[in-house]
Amino acid sequence: MRISRVGFALAVSLALLVGGCSGGATTAPTAAPATQAPSAATAAPETPAASAESFKVAFFAASSQNGFNQAVYEGVQKAGAALGVETTIFDGEFNSQVQLNQMEDAIASGRFDGFVLLANDTVGIASVVEQAWKAGIPTATTLFPIGPNLGTLEKQVEGIVGTVARPPADGAKLEADAVVAFCADKDPCNVVILIGQLQYPFDKVRYDTFTSVLGEHKNIKVVATGEGNYDRDTSLKAMQDIIQANPKIDAILSNADQHLFGAEVALQDAGIDVQKLYLVGAGAMVEAVDAVRAGRWDATLADYPRTMGEKALEIVVKELKGEPHDSVINEDTFYPFGPLLTTEILKQHTDFVGESRG
Repeated sequence: MRISRVGFALAVSLALLVGGCSGGATTAPTAAPATQAPSAATAAPETPAASAESFKVAFFAASSQNGFNQAVYEGVQKAGAALGVETTIFDGEFNSQVQLNQMEDAIASGRFDGFVLLANDTVGIASVVEQAWKAGIPTATTLFPIGPNLGTLEKQVEGIVGTVARPPADGAKLEADAVVAFCADKDPCNVVILIGQLQYPFDKVRYDTFTSVLGEHKNIKVVATGEGNYDRDTSLKAMQDIIQANPKIDAILSNADQHLFGAEVALQDAGIDVQKLYLVGAGAMVEAVDAVRAGRWDATLADYPRTMGEKALEIVVKELKGEPHDSVINEDTFYPFGPLLTTEILKQHTDFVGESRG
């Protein structure tokens, strides 16, 4: 835990240095100012005792068009409004280079006191997080830890003052174990995996966890893998292609609810009875919670994006004010029931709703 900040004069000089080194290849950031209380000052505070009302915090979304990212920003905005912090969102366009350039430009601009991040590339972005820290800008990360080890939430990179997430492999194992239980009496049990993009380190970890768990059971056959890119239409097309080659399917294992929304349409169009399949997604989106509670789907791995955004913004503000704060928050602690939400659990908790839409 770090409770002091780099001096303002050093922050300004280093921010200018970083901006000069970023070169002409950087992309101008796409940003939309939040509708928050106006900032009481334009300069970064010089002492830890400065009022939070003088702080400006940027949220770097993996994609601002994505419902999950939008929900994280809603949490950032909510906490910002309560604390008098001005917030701004940047659209990473699901492109790691775009997001990296945006962070570099934001550092050079000198406009922001803190960053909240939902990374596209959890490894490649680390160098820019370090640049931000040298410029006096702390970063809190949501959904994923930053650094080469996605198995830990502990700090790996200088400048990360808080991680609000769950290790990707932990959730993936819960999902895969649920498919194994469903397949126990089926031989063969044909499983389709729908993943975001295998080029993402966190999705590769999830995919490797899926295949490792399923691979321990001889009756389970992974008949196809599709990349849904966290998009319903992309997932619909991927599932249509999979069904043409593999019409006999028993279960779909996915790391995102958006993938199942698209897959469900493809299954229905092909005349396949969805109720007979085991469907598990991730994200606990509002519509996904409804689908599981109704028994149309079997489970969704819970994520709480709004709460993550709130906690991350609060951490950044406490860091800027020199106050003690948590450096690691596992999102599994946000609710008393387990992270894998089944039909049985959701029928017991009728007041539970998801925190995002997709």
